[in-house]
Amino acid sequence: MNEDMMTEAERASITAETEDAAAIAGQRGKGVFHIHTLGCQMNVHDSERIAGVLEADGYVPATEEQIEGHDVDLIVLNTCAVRENAAERMYGTVGLWADMKRQRPNLQIAVGGCMAQLDREKIAKKAPWIAAVFGTKNIGDLPSLLDQNRASGTPQVKVADQLEVFPSQLPAARASRISSWVAISVGCNNTCTFCIVPTTRGKEKDRRPGDILDEVRACVADGAKEVTLLGQNVNSFGYGIGDRYAFSKLLRACGEIEGLERVRFTSPHPAAFTDDVIAAMAETPNVMHQLHMPLQSGSDKILRAMRRSYRTTKFMDILGKVRQAMPDAQISTDIIVGFPGETEEDFQATLDVVRQARFSSAFTFIYSPRPGTPAAEMEQVPHDVVQDRFERLVALQEQITEENLKTFEGKTVEVMITGTQGKKDAATHRVTGREKTGVLVHIGVPEGYPEPQIGDFVTVTVTHAARHNLIADPDLKAGQTYHVRH
Repeated sequence: MNEDMMTEAERASITAETEDAAAIAGQRGKGVFHIHTLGCQMNVHDSERIAGVLEADGYVPATEEQIEGHDVDLIVLNTCAVRENAAERMYGTVGLWADMKRQRPNLQIAVGGCMAQLDREKIAKKAPWIAAVFGTKNIGDLPSLLDQNRASGTPQVKVADQLEVFPSQLPAARASRISSWVAISVGCNNTCTFCIVPTTRGKEKDRRPGDILDEVRACVADGAKEVTLLGQNVNSFGYGIGDRYAFSKLLRACGEIEGLERVRFTSPHPAAFTDDVIAAMAETPNVMHQLHMPLQSGSDKILRAMRRSYRTTKFMDILGKVRQAMPDAQISTDIIVGFPGETEEDFQATLDVVRQARFSSAFTFIYSPRPGTPAAEMEQVPHDVVQDRFERLVALQEQITEENLKTFEGKTVEVMITGTQGKKDAATHRVTGREKTGVLVHIGVPEGYPEPQIGDFVTVTVTHAARHNLIADPDLKAGQTYHVRH
């Protein structure tokens, strides 16, 4: 998952695993590195590959103590280009790191990801203290670029426009021992007027199903109990070879992998969402009843302006079919507020859809123009108007989320433990995990029972619903449930 979406306990657990690995290494190797990741799940996946490539070349991951003390030899910024301030954020960050560079002359700074793909030579000119700039298709070139920089003392730039090697073919240093990202495709064939992804990631290219399943099996062999299939539009997987059922076949094939407990995927596009995918979700035991499907707007007029190839009727029809097949499904979404030309009537249409859809959660964004996209040239909505709409939408969704979580109270759920001893967990003697549909659960360990470890499954009674998560403090004497499965 994106690190921004993790709890303190989950982040702390991943940091502990990283520190264990660094301690085993016991030395600096070619250098101690730290990767700072911005943006989406695909960037998180890419950062795992960046780390894998660096470790394979002899670099050592930094511990939390080394990061805080700036005791590193290499910093990699994996950038995002989706938001308007992406460039400012990137240059601001590398500007701050310039002070570290002055204090540690041998420190190397590398910039990769979507902004590197866009700005290329400009980055090296504006920030000549940077050692290397590499594109989304050049992860494997990073070690040689760093070597060349050490030899020449000048910034090295390599940004390819054509994909030659899938990032998934590169070594990976997984951020989590039990949960793995597995990319099934890269790029996007859609032409949404607000989105820069097709420019930074290129046209959609699918991996071979056999290669994907081999990677899933390898993840499971390494201890993963959960995988998330990742793509800009996962349910158009296979369309390039004329197989419209390829994604549902892939989901069912994952159901045959022994030891794989949970399968998730993100993100599907409503225009390509088909009944066979719903059937595969409902009929494959280890495919979780969790769906993140971007709505973006509840106004058909705005959807047309966004060049989204579906309308609200189709979107709601899909949700109805999903809930009919899987009544327990938790459905989340993305919504953009203040897209150019959005009127109050358009916004009210979005509120109406949100009320009907009753999303478990929504990632809501204030529209920001992205240079190079058609929407950036359209007439913009005044900021104060957009801010007011944004606040009203967030308030509505917060109410729905809270009401939805209340329905879990008194139910018995199965939780996979993803973090232990986070800041609040240590004070409350709780551990953290996620229910099958992705809902966050904090579990109180009954007195006299051993603390479950990361990767364990706990079947437990939910005792309280908070605003954004569930609390399970089971009273065994009252007949409530607490059972641990390793």
